[in-house]
Amino acid sequence: MSMTKIITLTNNQGMSIKLTNWGATWLSCLLPVEGHKREVLLGCRSIEQYEQQKAFLGATIGRYANRIANSSINIDGKHYSLVANQGEHQLHGGKLGFDKQFWSIQNQSDQQVTFALTSPDGDQGFPGELKATVTYTLTNDNQVTITFNATTTKLTPVNLTNHAYFNLDGETNTDILSHTLQVNADYYLPVDVNGIPNGDLTKVTEHDMDLRQPKILSERILESSERQLVGGYDHAYLLNKTQPIAAQLTSSDKKVVMDVITTKPALQVYTGNFLRPTPNRQNGEYDNFAGVALETQFLPDTPNHPEWPQPSCWLSPEQTYHHQTSYRFTVK
Repeated sequence: MSMTKIITLTNNQGMSIKLTNWGATWLSCLLPVEGHKREVLLGCRSIEQYEQQKAFLGATIGRYANRIANSSINIDGKHYSLVANQGEHQLHGGKLGFDKQFWSIQNQSDQQVTFALTSPDGDQGFPGELKATVTYTLTNDNQVTITFNATTTKLTPVNLTNHAYFNLDGETNTDILSHTLQVNADYYLPVDVNGIPNGDLTKVTEHDMDLRQPKILSERILESSERQLVGGYDHAYLLNKTQPIAAQLTSSDKKVVMDVITTKPALQVYTGNFLRPTPNRQNGEYDNFAGVALETQFLPDTPNHPEWPQPSCWLSPEQTYHHQTSYRFTVK
């Protein structure tokens, strides 16, 4: 499509990332490993395939990441019906979320680009005109930092994230089940088969959901009753903010480590349980578990759960939404 632009950022370590204004999407992440460029991000061959896939590969997600139960919120006693796109529920902002919009390019340089989007009042059912920007910065120490800003004309819930899927072995490798993951969180949120929260925040020591020590993802992956429901990990963890790093992912060959650092209160761990038949770069299809998404965000369905201990997901006209997440890559 003629409106589609592809932007490449490169640092002095030989690392490069590709981005597009369609969905403010992160398309590629090439990391130099032992003299070769390793593609550590899942992606499609063409923009047309991005538009057809349903896995939200690398996209900027908004106005509200994750699920809102029954596509319904209440603000000051007024009920708002949101656009449903996962049965009766809303997932990742609705049928025409931020991932399916053309963003304008506000500014760009060799190592940074800022995309901007105006979401009109009533977009996908949400009140208020929301002006959002997302800035991708590639630093010289191999960090990809994503900065989200937004303002609104009416009180509205906002939860922006990026939906990159990582395979640190290189995306042509079959799956991420031999990766090791550590998440600094003492609590997680139980969900039903549709990913809708159906209980209170629960200690990670219950149901074998503890990732505070590094754990190989395949370990008992379908033995926990919680993971059986959703085919693997697809759970929000409430981050322990006394820890500087939210999560650490290590490739199965131990050559690449990725740290996730964020201002957000929670992290959705999704092991790509339903990735098949998403198109891949090799003219084939990704299989389930081909990549893992580590989405920094507010807890799912937070607008309907004021009792959860985290910063407010509500943005008022006198506030600015400002959050930042960094993915820091280290090659051993």
